[in-house]
Amino acid sequence: MARKPSRKLSAIARALTAANSVSKQYHPSGERVMYPRNTRTLAKTPVTGGVPIEEEMCMALRMLVFGSCASPPRAEWARTGLTLRPPGQNMSFGLRAPRNSTRGLVTAVQAIMLKHFLFKSNRQDGALTPEASLKPNHDMQMEVLTSAIAEIVWRCAGGNVLQNSGRSASLNIVSNVSVPKAVVVLPQETPYLQHSVQYFQDGLTETLHLFEFTSLEDLQIFIKRYLYLFQDEGGPGAKLLLYSAVLSRGLSKVKSDLEDPKASMLGGCPEEGPITVVTLALTGRASPHLHNGVLHVGDENTYAVPQWGVLARSEVGFLVHESDGQVDKQPGSRLKTPSLPIWATLCLGHYGVLFNTNRELLRNYHAERRFEVQYYTCGGSHATLTVDTRAGDNASGLQDSATRDSMDIAATPLEKLIHTKWQDAQIHWNGTPVL
Repeated sequence: MARKPSRKLSAIARALTAANSVSKQYHPSGERVMYPRNTRTLAKTPVTGGVPIEEEMCMALRMLVFGSCASPPRAEWARTGLTLRPPGQNMSFGLRAPRNSTRGLVTAVQAIMLKHFLFKSNRQDGALTPEASLKPNHDMQMEVLTSAIAEIVWRCAGGNVLQNSGRSASLNIVSNVSVPKAVVVLPQETPYLQHSVQYFQDGLTETLHLFEFTSLEDLQIFIKRYLYLFQDEGGPGAKLLLYSAVLSRGLSKVKSDLEDPKASMLGGCPEEGPITVVTLALTGRASPHLHNGVLHVGDENTYAVPQWGVLARSEVGFLVHESDGQVDKQPGSRLKTPSLPIWATLCLGHYGVLFNTNRELLRNYHAERRFEVQYYTCGGSHATLTVDTRAGDNASGLQDSATRDSMDIAATPLEKLIHTKWQDAQIHWNGTPVL
């Protein structure tokens, strides 16, 4: 004789039936229930090896970068990482960073990353369009960030001979045969310099280990292994990159670049950082000058002093608009007309990136007649503009100076920035103007 199910089992069965009916009511058959995926994180390999930083180098590095050892350095450099936006979406190519003195360096990294996204990455025989290149997946984001960091450090170490050649013919010969020696610094837990009246511990500089590389490939492999230290949001990625670039260039050479033995890179700098940090990342030299080559400045009463600018054409350019009528800080042609149509920009104290997706833009006169440019800032601003360099004719066939002046007055700061490269171009916004 079959036994009747217990009351407890019957209650469970009724509850399951009710739950199933509710599920069907809110999730009809054929619909998938989507759950949020965990954010992908990089493997955090413990830092091993390297050479502990020496007391003398630790203090010299802090002095050169921040201007003081006895006072706390700028706190934002210890909490700004090279953090990308979510993959596979609009602006996935972009780094995001707060508005502080790290913005200039982060923007330079962004410009170099765009070079890799658009023109250096493998596109599988052209199957990947420029639009798709600007919506990279997570793996591509990490690959390009690794390449950009390694490129900056390698260039500062002398990997690009033309940009880092010496200041005389004899030094040029030496630099051509010498092997670049890149330096990457990573933090450990043990401080090698104690807190004192002469040195204020910042929790990072005094814990650094130095790693040296004479091969770009080895450098890239190492950066990829410890990329999380550069990429983590709220981490010291920007500071580690700046320290690595300065040590790869050499403390004495950076001092020479600044042209003032008492100067520091970040002491008294503008809100979004100094030009010297940008030129260090783009050219490998921390020069405050943007002109081509060397200018000798002096008069009949003093010896002419050389001012070293940009020594070779750069792959990524730099455009500047600080104020109306100010031309002394205008970049030379080696930055205005780079090898690729990508420019870091400084517009009224704000850093951004201006770029075009056509590699041949600056090599083809016809392509440069009418084209689109995109403008991006690490604060999240993104705009597309159409630049028309064909002469704007009025009724008489010529555009008089009064018309040009009125157009210039009405132009936004970003349009004036673009005019530093394409002087008489007409600019149309494809959306809401920024800046």
